[in-house]
Amino acid sequence: MGCRGEVSAVKIRLRMIHSSNAPDKQDLQLRAFVLCGGLGTRLRSVVSDRPKSMAPVGGVPFLQLLLEDLKAQGIREVILGTGYMANQVQAFFRGGEEFGLRVCYSREDKPLGTGGALKLAEPLLSDPVVVLNGDSYVEWSLAATRDLFAQKDASVVMILQAVPDVARYGSVTIEPGGRVTEFVEKGTRTGAGLINAGVYLVRKEVVAALPVGQAVSLERDLFPGLLRGEVYGLVSEGLFIDIGVPADLERAQAVLFARVRATER
Repeated sequence: MGCRGEVSAVKIRLRMIHSSNAPDKQDLQLRAFVLCGGLGTRLRSVVSDRPKSMAPVGGVPFLQLLLEDLKAQGIREVILGTGYMANQVQAFFRGGEEFGLRVCYSREDKPLGTGGALKLAEPLLSDPVVVLNGDSYVEWSLAATRDLFAQKDASVVMILQAVPDVARYGSVTIEPGGRVTEFVEKGTRTGAGLINAGVYLVRKEVVAALPVGQAVSLERDLFPGLLRGEVYGLVSEGLFIDIGVPADLERAQAVLFARVRATER
C-alpha cells in the first residue's frame, strides 16, 4: 500500500492524495513514521497555540527540520502520526509536495501512546519502518542503522545517545556487540550513560503483535519485553535535543536551526 492515505482511529479511511492508484517503485522504499500527536503539556507556558512538534525553531516548525533530515538521508515517504491539534500539522505539510516528500497521516481520535499510535498506522507502514519521536532531534545515520539491522537480523535497532546525566530520561545498557540488555526507568540512575534517543528501525512483525485500539507505550510496554529477542542499539555522540521542556526549546533556537541548515549547504 502506498503512502497515499489517512488512517483514523474510528475507522480506516483512505483519502487519495495522488490521482493514480498504480503502484510504482517508490512504494517499495523505506518509509518513516513520525510520532507527533502528543499534548505537549510541559511546553504550554511557551507554546500554547500549536502542537509541540510544530514549535517554531529559527522561524520554521521543529517537525520540518526532522522531515528535512529524513529526506537528506534518502527517505521520500513519511507518515505523520497526529492527534492533538492535528489539523495544524496537516494544513502545513499537506501532501508533502512542497518539501519533496510524500506525506500521509494517521490520526488518533484519542491518545493511544507511542505504541498504540504506531499500531494505528500499521496499514501504511513499510517493512521495516523508521519510527521517530516528533519532539527530539538526534544526529544519526540511516545507512549505519540499516547495516546493523541486516547484520544482526534485528527486530529493532534503536539510536542511543551518550549524555552526561541519564536521570531525566532513563538509561539503556548494551553489550559490546550492541545488543540491548536492559532498560532502566528515569529517576532510577544518575550520571553519564546511554539513553533512548527516540529513533528506531522496526520490523513490521513487531507492530503486528501490538494490541488494536489500546494505549501502549513503546518505551515502557513493548521494548522491555523484546530484550530476549534481537534488539540492538547504535550509539550517537553528536547533537541531541529534546524540546519537551521550555529550556530545551530555547536551546534548540540557539544551536539546532543554524547547525541543521549548515549541514545542508
